[in-house]
Amino acid sequence: MSGDDTVLVWGGGAVGGTVAAYLARAGHPVTLVDRDAAHVAAINEAGLSVRGPEGDFTVRVDAVRPQQLAGRFATVLLAVKAHHTEPAATAIGPHLAAGGAVVSLQNGLCELTLSRVLGREAVVGAFINFGADVTAPGALLYGNRGAVVVGELDGAARPRTGRLAALMRHFEPEARVTDNIWGYLWGKLAYSALLKASALCDTPLAAFIADAELRALHVALIGEILAVAAADGVRPVGFNGFDPAPFAAGDREGIDRSIAAMAAFNGASAKQHSSTWQDLAVFRRRSDAAAQLAPVFATADRHGVAVPCNRKLIELIGQVEAGRAARGADLVAVLCRAGAA
Repeated sequence: MSGDDTVLVWGGGAVGGTVAAYLARAGHPVTLVDRDAAHVAAINEAGLSVRGPEGDFTVRVDAVRPQQLAGRFATVLLAVKAHHTEPAATAIGPHLAAGGAVVSLQNGLCELTLSRVLGREAVVGAFINFGADVTAPGALLYGNRGAVVVGELDGAARPRTGRLAALMRHFEPEARVTDNIWGYLWGKLAYSALLKASALCDTPLAAFIADAELRALHVALIGEILAVAAADGVRPVGFNGFDPAPFAAGDREGIDRSIAAMAAFNGASAKQHSSTWQDLAVFRRRSDAAAQLAPVFATADRHGVAVPCNRKLIELIGQVEAGRAARGADLVAVLCRAGAA
């Protein structure tokens, strides 16, 4: 199950499963770890199936549950929800080969937790922006391509980073290396605040982003996170239509152009709702929205930056998760009032 060239993908859901399927189709030996017994059983019985605009295929992948895993691996791609990062990192530790690397294919600033548990030298940062969903055990929807970037946490250029980017090109041909991975991660946090907010109702993501009546909300959510990043000395990077510069500068025309490009990017995807929406509306489970923004709030507190709109967003998502609030236009209106305050 292990070896120098075997890639361990920890988390076989939308992100990890899709990447694992493409790597396996390209001929890389892959071991997939997932907690869902039905998902693991379906993969081992009939293969891992991916469908979507990028093509349909089924590929054989070795899949196990965490307690079944044996061996050590030099390359680990971590693709669990942000609030599952610490237990996953603890479980990965005994299976990480000496000098091996764990690459975070996650949303948020999970690299901070991974560094604390596994040591900073074992962690490589990554930024992803493709859309995917689990549609059934062993079955995935790959909604659209998106940027894939890897980078060392200290910005240094190392041979392993180039090797990891080359590996990821079997999934995304334009995957590349950056010396500013934190800029990408903070940029994604700002952009994804809109994705999280869209989960408060059933409006498709592209329409939610394009809604002119929600423009003040969009600006507030994105602007707050960019302000925290600036206070922490981070230079956020744009991608797939999102340009942080006009939001940071209050450039209304630039904001409108970026919003239009973001809506177009998401409108072209077969995935019409955010992962947070999937958690709340489909699976009826706790999302990782709070875990993604927890380090943002901690950084905001450290620098004295106010983020009331994003705090209200997490409060409202928490109310939905606890069954104390119902998703819908009224809940979006509550968040809009927080953005206008």
